[in-house]
Amino acid sequence: MTTNAAARPVHRATESVAAIDGASPNLLQRAMDVRIGIIPLPIYLLLLGLIAVFSFKGKISGEVTVMIAVLVAGGFTCAEIGRRVPILNVIGGSSLVTIFLPSFLVAHQLLPAPLVQQVTTFTKSTNFIYLFITAVVVGSILSMDRRVLIQGFVKIFVPLATGSILALGVGGMVGWLCGIGFWRSILYVVVPVMAGGVGEGAIPLSVGYAEALGLDQGAMLGQILPLVFFGNLVAIICCGALNSFGKRRPELTGNGQLQPGAGDTADAGGDHAHTGVTPIDVATVAAGGITGIAIYVFGTLIHSLIGLPAPVAMLFLVVLVKLFRAVPASLEEGARVVFRFFVTAVTYPLLFSTAVALTPWHELVEAFHPANLVTIIATVVTLTATGFYVGRLLRMYPIETAIVNACHSGLGGTGDVMILTAAERMELMPFAQVATRIGGAITVTLAIIAMAHFKII
Repeated sequence: MTTNAAARPVHRATESVAAIDGASPNLLQRAMDVRIGIIPLPIYLLLLGLIAVFSFKGKISGEVTVMIAVLVAGGFTCAEIGRRVPILNVIGGSSLVTIFLPSFLVAHQLLPAPLVQQVTTFTKSTNFIYLFITAVVVGSILSMDRRVLIQGFVKIFVPLATGSILALGVGGMVGWLCGIGFWRSILYVVVPVMAGGVGEGAIPLSVGYAEALGLDQGAMLGQILPLVFFGNLVAIICCGALNSFGKRRPELTGNGQLQPGAGDTADAGGDHAHTGVTPIDVATVAAGGITGIAIYVFGTLIHSLIGLPAPVAMLFLVVLVKLFRAVPASLEEGARVVFRFFVTAVTYPLLFSTAVALTPWHELVEAFHPANLVTIIATVVTLTATGFYVGRLLRMYPIETAIVNACHSGLGGTGDVMILTAAERMELMPFAQVATRIGGAITVTLAIIAMAHFKII
């Protein structure tokens, strides 16, 4: 349990009013200052009780208000557990527990079936992870310095490409030493890890492999998918450890900024500095949010026309908006507030819903073959370490470039959220999307071409 600093002024104000009235704050008022994540303790206990009652009666509603209550309570409960487990709390324990504990509970039927069903239906029907990614990508890019944005997108491809090449070589060699075989390790272990997740990675990869080899696509997907999940887990642990390392060596991290200069008050063109003091109202914040949604919807149109994934199209569009100064500084600040709200309030509920609805425990367990484990760990560590050292050579913040490189082994957009949550650097989401989406698409394309040529079974 934590005491929220933001709540302290309210607490002092209560004390002042109480002093005037000749009374001290009551027990309930003091308890409201104690938080589980963002939830005041009495509200948290009330939510748990209500969820338990409705679950026991088998009448959990799927309406959005009830689902928000369930996801918030579940997400921040798991995060609080992970934050308090020794050792685990220094490698992203809050994220790890929120991702894997609900999946374990669902697999062993330790969560009420009506609750699992409603959370699964809500998660799949709303697909609200794309709303989260929209808020994070649009808000973070619009609040960046234009010069740093341009330099960052150009320079990030160097550690990313270098890390990918080295990871293929190291992963292949380690797999060969473990008895898998060099090319088989690359095509069946390393490439799935770097393919960009499930929907845009494992599935097209399994289709391409199956067509090239004349095999069943379902069986091929079943072989690939567990490796993707485990690669994501290793990336989460690596980035959680990098976050702890950055706290001990602050000179190696920009705390979410990719390279020095992001804190400048302005670029040569008078770019706005998002220092958090720009006066904005609720309408401006709402306008920033709807601007992000409009950009994403435009991205879906581009997807329908040319097949470019909507998040990637959105990424390019919002970069153009920023480069051409298409929105005023006040609207950029509104988008930044939306971004901070989603990072603070929505991250752990989103991870909880993903774990319940979309993270099958048995597929995670199936990846735990010793040869696969060693090969995947070598691949992800090589990606991450290369990002660190190449980023340092390029005068970028090495911890940030290492985290972006690690996202190349993530589980698509969901994996980026998981990894950046463990790293406590959600500001890197635009660059993570480049690593996952673009890096994954290139990896899948080249792998399918190689499989069609070599036909390695």
